[in-house]
Amino acid sequence: MFAARKESRSLYSMQVKLSVTIITFNEEQNIERCLKSVEDIADEVVVVDSFSTDRTKEICLSYGVKFIQNSFTGYSEQKNFANASASFDYILSLDADEALTDELRQSILTVKNNWTADAYRMNRLTNYRGKWIKHSGWYPDRKLRLFDKTKGSWKGQLHESIVTEPGAKVEYLKGDILHYYSYNVKQHVDQINKYTGIYMNEMWQKGKKTSVLAVVVKPPFRFFRTYFLQLGFLDGFNGFFIAGLSAYTVFLKYAKLYLAHKAGGPDKV
Repeated sequence: MFAARKESRSLYSMQVKLSVTIITFNEEQNIERCLKSVEDIADEVVVVDSFSTDRTKEICLSYGVKFIQNSFTGYSEQKNFANASASFDYILSLDADEALTDELRQSILTVKNNWTADAYRMNRLTNYRGKWIKHSGWYPDRKLRLFDKTKGSWKGQLHESIVTEPGAKVEYLKGDILHYYSYNVKQHVDQINKYTGIYMNEMWQKGKKTSVLAVVVKPPFRFFRTYFLQLGFLDGFNGFFIAGLSAYTVFLKYAKLYLAHKAGGPDKV
């Protein structure tokens, strides 16, 4: 279904061929929705999988994707490996728990026929426990995901992003990436624990330190910012819940880093 077709250009056509890249690990709950959303825009789909133990591979192969298994060493590394494995220079990078709205698909189809920039940003709308979150600092959450891979690459570990070369032209597309972030509280808390661990290791490697004052002061400020300044209260109970867990995330980030320095290393926390 997504078999790569040879890229061709002519003086009379500005159309480009597009590779959609996705990294996965045990994503049977999400991956089919993601693949369906790119069926009419992708000339190729490349899935780089970290040796899933569920039905992820089976589902991907049923859609005819280019399926590659590669050991996970980091988010940026895995996504750059996916880009390198793509047949075309023009990349749309998605996470397995994301999908495209009809409006964004149309925007991408338009760009494919008239590629005028080095990269394109778009909004991301997150679904949290069955509700779309339009405040709380979670929207519009602009992401650069459509790009020429010769002009940029993934950088960072905790909040990895595409970094383009100096002077690259970046434009904005209408439509949203739909992000199905968390289905329940346990999943959210597990993600917090995972990402704060990544933060601790990244800061340790950079030689960064923190203080008890940061552990005490930053979490309540994060709650206040998320719930009041970023209008989280307009998201109902989910807004209150997000603000509370955002404060908890900040507490855990700084507490883990503080304890790592006290204990003599991240592996001792």
